Amino acid sequence: MSIAGENPTQFAFSSVIKACASVGLVEFGEQIHCLALKFGFGSDIFVVSNLVDMYSKCGVMVNAYNVFQEMECKDEVLWTALIDGYAKNGPFEDALSAYKNMVKEGIGIDKFVLCSTLGACAALKALNFGKCLHSVMLKKGFELEISVGNALTDMYSKVGDMESASNVFGIDSDCRNIVACSSLIDGYVEMDQMEDALSVYVRLRRQGIEPNEFTFSSLIKACSSQATLEQGTQLHAEVIKFNFDGNPFVSSVLVDMYGKCGLLDDSTRVFDEIENATEFAWNSMLSVFAQHGLAKDAIQLFNRMKNEGVEPNAITFVSLLRGCSHSGLVEEGLSFFKAMEKTYGVVPREEHYSCVIDLLGRAGQLKEAEDFINKMPFEPNAFGWCSFLGACKIHGDKERGKLAAEKLMQLEPENSGAPVLLSNIYAKEQQWEDVRTLRKMMQDFNVKKLPGYSWVDVGNKTHIFGVEDWSHPQMKAICDKLDALSGQIKAAGYVPCTDSIPLDVDVSVKEKILQHHSERLAIAFALISIPSGKPIIVKKNLRVCSDCHSAIKYISKVIGRKIIVRDNNRFHHFSNGLCSCGDFW
Repeated sequence: MSIAGENPTQFAFSSVIKACASVGLVEFGEQIHCLALKFGFGSDIFVVSNLVDMYSKCGVMVNAYNVFQEMECKDEVLWTALIDGYAKNGPFEDALSAYKNMVKEGIGIDKFVLCSTLGACAALKALNFGKCLHSVMLKKGFELEISVGNALTDMYSKVGDMESASNVFGIDSDCRNIVACSSLIDGYVEMDQMEDALSVYVRLRRQGIEPNEFTFSSLIKACSSQATLEQGTQLHAEVIKFNFDGNPFVSSVLVDMYGKCGLLDDSTRVFDEIENATEFAWNSMLSVFAQHGLAKDAIQLFNRMKNEGVEPNAITFVSLLRGCSHSGLVEEGLSFFKAMEKTYGVVPREEHYSCVIDLLGRAGQLKEAEDFINKMPFEPNAFGWCSFLGACKIHGDKERGKLAAEKLMQLEPENSGAPVLLSNIYAKEQQWEDVRTLRKMMQDFNVKKLPGYSWVDVGNKTHIFGVEDWSHPQMKAICDKLDALSGQIKAAGYVPCTDSIPLDVDVSVKEKILQHHSERLAIAFALISIPSGKPIIVKKNLRVCSDCHSAIKYISKVIGRKIIVRDNNRFHHFSNGLCSCGDFW
């Protein structure tokens, strides 16, 4: 048109600016902006509205705001374009401020501006503001508008008000669609209400609504966090049924789910089937290797990732450092930490420094860990001090352990981990008076020790066991199995490590306590309940103790079955008398 010598009109400019917004060509859009000013369309409402929309969609909110401010007469389209930009790019507070100013100016509110502002409320978890918008929606009769209903459901779900989200969702069943369903499912998942999330999924399928990649991602993510393998594998079947197995995002969540459920081979297989692995997929696989203590595999994968041209980020290095920590690869871990900013431009954060403390501490380099802490640009967080304290407990460093415990108790006074770990250090040295003093302090400050428990899934039910917990209906059979196992593993060479019981009692009592630790109860129940062809996967909320670790190795040997235990640090794969951690965890 320009070559032909025709002067563009405001409508031509508006159309070309819309095209720039659609494909994200902000540089070309800026050139069109200059031409629009040259041709005298800098105050045309159509051109200006599209310019604000273009800059917003391209994430250049400074330009969007400047263009908006230059316009004297602002209509609802212009206000909506600005608010939508802030709602999608931030600052989200500016979206709410712009909405207030729009109301003050007496500009009419339509469903589009309500949807955008509700999005900002969801991002800020601004429940009260969202409720005000809900009132406006009702006054204006938008309650049956599908887009507004979707935005409301999403807002209530993201702020955690699942009752209101469910009420909005149920207003008109004919208006329900996959967007609202996915928002509701994601809200339940974030609130750890897995059954409600699955219930919504069942309802949408009965109504003939087809799930999308976001639906599956949310549900599989919930299976990952709760390590519910049965539901996870069923959802994987649904993913294949609806042809989302080629979706890189869904596949990445599946990688994470199988890894967190203990099935490393399945996790690797799903990853290898991804055609164009995204950054999220690479990081998911790296995290799985780290959780399973396979640092060398993680390093090989990292090298593959670089060769594929994928840039590592902060999450990548957390996984690498954790993997090195769980495998005792100190030099490699320190090398990655030093290369983060220097080679890859990733500034180390609190979690990276905490990983290095853990790396040095686990390897017994407590002095080096202390020196590292003293040179940090900020104080370690609770995880950092907890890692250091745990290392002091493992390696029997009373003085450094006392320092770490004091720091941890200052940061988290209600955390029972510090006094319990310090008590274990004192017990190992047989300083029973110090042990009693710590326990008295815990009683005085009402600090309760976190009870250890383990759980195992059999069929569609999760069975939970506590230390010396006799409540399970099959407890007699479990105890009989434990007694039989005890005789078998002792005959195979197992010797109880009673030092791990921080009590001033007889050795025989300590042995009895050890035999009824929660993970052993769960394993015994699994052995009498799960057929030999299926893996035994036990989850535990605390670190597995050294004696149970030794006992489970012998159990795997005498019964000839693979046992997978996930404690609060990592996975342990027990087979034929050995553990994948190499006794380093």
